[in-house]
Amino acid sequence: MRDAPGLQAIRHPGPASAERASVVACRAHPVTVTLRAGQSFGDALADGFAALGFSAGYLRLEAVPMRRLCFVQPAPAPGDGHAAWYSATVTLGAGAVIRTGGVHLGLRDGQPFTHCHGIWAGPDGVGRMGHLLPQDSIVGADCAVAGWGISGARLEVAEDPETRFALFRPRADGDPRSGGGRALLCSLRPNQDLGQATAALAARHDMGSARIEGIGSLVGTQFADGPMLESYATEMLVTEGRVTGAGARISAASVGFDGRFAQGRLAAGRNAVCVTVELLLIGDR
Repeated sequence: MRDAPGLQAIRHPGPASAERASVVACRAHPVTVTLRAGQSFGDALADGFAALGFSAGYLRLEAVPMRRLCFVQPAPAPGDGHAAWYSATVTLGAGAVIRTGGVHLGLRDGQPFTHCHGIWAGPDGVGRMGHLLPQDSIVGADCAVAGWGISGARLEVAEDPETRFALFRPRADGDPRSGGGRALLCSLRPNQDLGQATAALAARHDMGSARIEGIGSLVGTQFADGPMLESYATEMLVTEGRVTGAGARISAASVGFDGRFAQGRLAAGRNAVCVTVELLLIGDR
């Protein structure tokens, strides 16, 4: 099914919410988080942020050494009513490295929880992409990773009736601390173009020009220049993005059912959210 020419759509099992985006204003504070060797990736991330006084944040992962790296990729619907699912777990051994990635830290049932998409390689050097399993993956060496601690908002996992997945949604979290930059913590619901929805949120909240960071899933992935990923569910990492009064310009890496991944600038108006996209918009003023 299609909502508009060029925009693919996917049918989820539950009723569509009238609210197609959730957003909470917050502050984004530049940080460098230390991940400690021997910890699970999830624990290392939570502890690293906690040491800086944050329980929520987003990191841009680059060259993170791993002792063990476990991940899944998107897969066809399993026949239980979900629109899409995950592959079997793939495990990469000692010597694996996260080449690039993005990870949100929030809460699930009151405990720290992470959501991470990225590109990595095992000891064989072959690049792969997917969704990291944080508690099964072990950090290989102490390393410093840059990103943003978030105050005034956090992501919390909640059951989503539309998709029947447990998904991150932004929630207010007290008064923002001083410093940092003006920001919006957002989640987008299915079957709306990523760029158009992001631009609309920024305009509604008078963000002006802002940096776009985040991860999520798309119904296929259509690049401005390059081959399309045909899988009806693909997992995506924003590699570079900006929104201005003229709209959003987003570059991303994306992976489909066959494990093939591609990178490039997303085609305008042609990339529908599949299950969810979780974004941090960081204002220039």
